[in-house]
Amino acid sequence: MKGKTAVITGGAQGIGFTICEMLVERGAKVAVLDIVPAQIQKACEALRDKGGQVAGIPVDLRAGPNCYRAFDEAVRALGPVHILGNVAGVYVRKPILEITDDEWNEMLGVNVRGLYHMTAAAFKHMKDNGGGKIVNIASIDAWKAHPKNAHYAASKAAVVSLTRSFALEGAPHKIYVNTISPGPVATEKAKNAGWLPEEVAKVPLGRAAEPRDIGDAFCYLASDASNYVVGENLFVNGGYIIL
Repeated sequence: MKGKTAVITGGAQGIGFTICEMLVERGAKVAVLDIVPAQIQKACEALRDKGGQVAGIPVDLRAGPNCYRAFDEAVRALGPVHILGNVAGVYVRKPILEITDDEWNEMLGVNVRGLYHMTAAAFKHMKDNGGGKIVNIASIDAWKAHPKNAHYAASKAAVVSLTRSFALEGAPHKIYVNTISPGPVATEKAKNAGWLPEEVAKVPLGRAAEPRDIGDAFCYLASDASNYVVGENLFVNGGYIIL
């Protein structure tokens, strides 16, 4: 990763921050995109303490122009971008009959529309700069139904579909687009939500993923080691789903 530049959405917390850490450890420059400026500042300080060259960029992914502005800002701050990680996501559990239009709009705005526009911004840039790697975070919920998350599952199924479409068009330009579908991950937010033990009980390995488990998969797909992997989904779920 040395000499590479990465843009990571949702990079100030959870899985996104861990991915930023792991990229910095491997010598990459990282643009940390998130919505809360205070969280971005804290994340960037921690990454700089590790010796990282980073830029923090606040962005609300729900509007397309914001995504293009943020990507351009990352390029101005750190130079040509080689890696995009679409990690930001909204996750809310709610029964089907209780999901409101506003909740649908929030879920799709971040998880689908924001991802689409960030990928489109990266696509144009990478076509002009010899290619790159785009890694999208989906979910096992895109592949298996669970109670109380229909809108989340639909959004992540859309991520898988968008990944395949971008991958097909990107391959001739050496733009590699792939997806990771994690199972339950022991982030602080998941630990505090209360549902983690119930999901861990379904994992054959008997534990939730640590954020670095997802980061390892991300770094593989973002590296030259995956240069013949196009439009694929990598399950990182301890055997929760085996297809």
